[in-house]
Amino acid sequence: RNVTHYYQTVEHNMLEEMTAELEASSDYAERRESIRRFNANSPVLKKGLALTPVKFGISFTATFLNQAGALIHIYTDGSIHLNHGGTEMGQGLNIKVAQVVAQIFQVDISRIQITATNTDKVPNTSPTAASSGADLNGKAAQNAAEILKKRLTEFAARHYHVTEEDVEFRNGHVRVREQIVSFEQLVQQAYFAQVSLSSTGFYRTPKIFYDRSQARGRPFYYFAFGAACVEVIVDTLTGEYKMLRADILHDVGDSLNPAIDIGQVEGGFIQGMGWLTTEELVWNAKGKLMTNGPASYKIPAVADMPLDLRVKLVENRKNPEDTVFHSKAVGEPPFMLGIAAWCAIKDAVASLADYRLQPHVDAPATPERVLWGCEQMRKAVAAAQPAESAREPVTH
Repeated sequence: RNVTHYYQTVEHNMLEEMTAELEASSDYAERRESIRRFNANSPVLKKGLALTPVKFGISFTATFLNQAGALIHIYTDGSIHLNHGGTEMGQGLNIKVAQVVAQIFQVDISRIQITATNTDKVPNTSPTAASSGADLNGKAAQNAAEILKKRLTEFAARHYHVTEEDVEFRNGHVRVREQIVSFEQLVQQAYFAQVSLSSTGFYRTPKIFYDRSQARGRPFYYFAFGAACVEVIVDTLTGEYKMLRADILHDVGDSLNPAIDIGQVEGGFIQGMGWLTTEELVWNAKGKLMTNGPASYKIPAVADMPLDLRVKLVENRKNPEDTVFHSKAVGEPPFMLGIAAWCAIKDAVASLADYRLQPHVDAPATPERVLWGCEQMRKAVAAAQPAESAREPVTH
């Protein structure tokens, strides 16, 4: 049960404990009973509730793409120039990678200037995709920063006649036994001593391999886990629905930046919700895609947000694998949490047949398809009633 169809064993599985935690924090059992009572007394408006888990593998399945580079220069005023192979597209990648470098040198992030990704600085960059941007580029930047830190540490040990263990970077300063010098002061001393203050960094993801001819291997370095509990209300006469509440618990390991990660979980969930509820693709008879722009393609907007959205990151659970500071990727995994919205809609429709039948509601569950599902339930109930009446005993 813990081996995937591509023969990778799922290690460090957190789904059981996460599902139990979300079930408790979202009051799932109590709300399930409350919704049953509501639906029994509401002939038109029906509520639905669903809790779904997600297991998402992180890495490019094309193994060679799991590599990244970085370039770091330290200038004599103590400022740091950082360039890496990832593309910042609003997801907060640059901030995360800068935080990694700041953590290594123990300096304020304001010292670090990131320039836009360019192959004249970091060549042969992999796509910023597969949720691996921070994993790959963060590790490459960490490698470059640690090379430079080691150089500075070795220089400080020589310059001050101490051991390398006596040199400690902390709070924008460097402690050399009893003496404390500023970071920029040590950098200037290293420059005058002709120590290189520039380094490239490189990272390749370990442990992974995949044989496409046999469709087996270990394509993913690790798995990210999540769970979502969504409540909806459906108008069974029109198929219109509204997301009432969403509770999400997501695993990001030891988060590099919780504020960014919560934002990514929120955005990923809403995008996934749109994927399974509103984003209908329509082709004409000639095979041309007709829903190819905002005029014809409906993405979720602010009014489609759940009225009550609660996102929590799993706490105190580091990634067991050696990722950058034991964090986990966060881009795509929360996208799959949108499945809970689709399942909640189907749950509301199923209440029309007292949950005895599974409604056929294709994804995306547009209001039209939801209405067809409601009609399907009503017809099934109507067809079952004469048969049940025929079985009823005759009373005099």
